[in-house]
This record gives sequence, C-alpha cells and structure tokens, in this order.
Amino acid sequence: MPGPVLFLGREDSAILAHLREVEAAVVAVGPEEPLTVERIEELDPLLAVIHGYRLILRRPVLDRLPDRVVNLHISYLPYNRGADPNLWSALESTPAGVTIHYVDEGVDTGDVIAQRGLEFGDDETLAGSYAALQAAMLALFREQWPAIRAGTCERRPQSGAGTSHRVADRAAVEHLITNGWDTPLGVLRSARR
Repeated sequence: MPGPVLFLGREDSAILAHLREVEAAVVAVGPEEPLTVERIEELDPLLAVIHGYRLILRRPVLDRLPDRVVNLHISYLPYNRGADPNLWSALESTPAGVTIHYVDEGVDTGDVIAQRGLEFGDDETLAGSYAALQAAMLALFREQWPAIRAGTCERRPQSGAGTSHRVADRAAVEHLITNGWDTPLGVLRSARR
C-alpha cells in the first residue's frame, strides 16, 4: 500500500482540505516546521504537496523524494518567484496567475506542471487579487491532482529569465501600499510610471 500524501503548509489551506477529501491518508507539516530526512523515511510518502510552506527544501530531503514534490505558487512562473507575487505583478507589470511545479533546489524554479493566467483591473485590491489567485490555484489543483498523483501530468522547463523577490524586498516599496491589503492595484501600477 502506498504511503500517505505529505502536505507542507498551513492547516487552513483549501488545498489540504481537498487532499483530505480525496486521499485515504494525508500527513500535514506546519508552514515553519522543518522537514527532515528521518521524517521522510518514517512516513515514506507517496508525494509531497507544498502550499504556503515557509522553508526551502534542501538536497538531502529532495533526494529522498525524487520527482515527488510539487509546489503550488500564486504567480505565473517564471515571473515573481519567491515572496509577494501579487504585489510584484502589479508593481512590475508582469503576468499574474498560478503555477503548479516540481520542486528543485532553487526557489520556484522547477519544471512546470500546469499554469493559469489571470488579469486584474485597477480597482482590484491586493487582498482581492490574493483571494482570486488562491481560488484559481484550488481549481487548477483539483483539475491536475489525478494526473499528478498518477505520474502522468505534463512537465516542461520554465522558459525565460523571469523575476524573483525576497521578503526583504518589500521594505523598499512598503510606502506604496497606502491602504494595506486594501490598496488598489491601480495605485501600485501608477507608482511605477
């Protein structure tokens, strides 16, 4: 019998809720809980799904799960790898969307399984765009999970240089977020002109 599906991320994730609906066994690891080689060996998971996990998986862990770790990222990769993708999409006029991809040693650099682009008007807020991206991610994951689980999903390398951001990068643009998460995207877009 195959091992459980390992989920790395927040307990309130809609992705985790879906996995619990469709899988017989799911083990959840919190967003800041380190995943160790020993834990992988103990669980012998079928696959690992990452959604909102705050730590980077390193080679020893990835070696124990070859081609069995997928990440769900609310950006249209290769754009806006890393932190705050919906903020940077508005500030830098890069495509918005969601991506499911395999995990490698880089940050959001692995092969793409599936993507969906989204467009947002100037009146949409950071909070609204974030919610829409999360909803699109859930829909895409529901569609793709059977193929991911079966190992028959698409797989293609990311193309182009894209963009990348760290949590610390936000400090330089924090003054543009005039109304917190309720800041309209149009305010951010006009700041870059």
